[in-house]
Amino acid sequence: MKQVNSEYDVVVVGGGPAGSAAAGLLALDGHSVLLVEREKFPRYHIGESLITGIWPTINRLGLHDRLEAMGFQRKYGGSLRWGQGPLKPWSFKFSETGDGKYDHAFQVRRADFDMMLLQHARELGVHVVEDATVREPVADGERVTGLRYRIRGEDADIEVASRMVIDASGQQRWLGRHFDIVGWHEDLRNIAAWSYYQGCGRYEGELAGNILTENMPHGWLWFIPLSDGTTSIGYVTLSSELAVSGLSPEQMLERQISESSEVKRLTEDATRVSGYRTARDWSYVCDRFSGPGWILCGDAAAFIDPLLSTGVTLAMRGASTVERAVHAALVEPDSEARVFKEYEDSYRSFLSALLEFVRFFYDRTKSREEYHKGAQAIIDPQQHFPAHVDFVTLVSGLARGDDTADEAMEPTR
Repeated sequence: MKQVNSEYDVVVVGGGPAGSAAAGLLALDGHSVLLVEREKFPRYHIGESLITGIWPTINRLGLHDRLEAMGFQRKYGGSLRWGQGPLKPWSFKFSETGDGKYDHAFQVRRADFDMMLLQHARELGVHVVEDATVREPVADGERVTGLRYRIRGEDADIEVASRMVIDASGQQRWLGRHFDIVGWHEDLRNIAAWSYYQGCGRYEGELAGNILTENMPHGWLWFIPLSDGTTSIGYVTLSSELAVSGLSPEQMLERQISESSEVKRLTEDATRVSGYRTARDWSYVCDRFSGPGWILCGDAAAFIDPLLSTGVTLAMRGASTVERAVHAALVEPDSEARVFKEYEDSYRSFLSALLEFVRFFYDRTKSREEYHKGAQAIIDPQQHFPAHVDFVTLVSGLARGDDTADEAMEPTR
């Protein structure tokens, strides 16, 4: 069995979409990369609903055809029962972004999607170690120069040196917790409860694969049709609302389904076919995204409320931009501080725009047209495009003219 080297150009912590994509892209650029993952893949993960912002990074990795062949449920847009106006859902199509370059994404089983990315990183030459817990960074003064990890079942730590460490540990936030730089968005301290159901109704035609998001008085429901005939259904609300209700998260989910309109209609003949799952404290951002010898990527840097299904896209786009910054710093070490700052500034600009729109969208008193105009005010204040096009562009996670994902989408104001 091939042994782990004692030194690499880059060590990546985390084998989810951010870590696997960043590691694979760095290997494509000729760097030696070690990826350390605490679980053994395939493993379960929530976040099945993808948006078209994944495609530029998927294409950089050369995975377009492989992803298309995996048989996931195609998703051509989204449907919402949200805001004032007609009681029936309204929908949008990804093809309405203007250039129409990407007309679909997928509803995926994350175990399979994430496994594809990790296995491809291996194929590209990344040394992957699973079942390994990262213990602590190794530092020379203020500079991180590697890390220590331990493989499950073994008694001794393994130390590796690297020119750069990428933290893509997801909501474990390894370096964020180590440096105590995680800041929570107090107004988005949510709890989610979800399960899987069989026998649900579906929309017809191209709407069949849409995620349905339904507004409820104190939160919202998701309804995600999967290719195996099951449907992921979950409810998100403020943690404080759950405390006031006196219900368990599981009871809260079932009550919200029973009191809903569209989700209730679609689940009339459905049967729950899995246990319940919950997650807390969804939204946060780290005070800084990098330092000497280290940089954060994906959920390790920030996570914004899941309302717009941006999680995997943020991870994939973040991986692409982090890879370019790290590659530049490895090739020209004197540029490290500058390129890392450029990465952080660009990413924060995107996160600020996204967070602003999520908070705007949570106001359920507005009409569909007002949500469109709200998106336009954030990403296209000069109104170069119709408001509904700006809305779809924002919720697709794509920047206009972007085919390389080498920049995060920035508001134009």
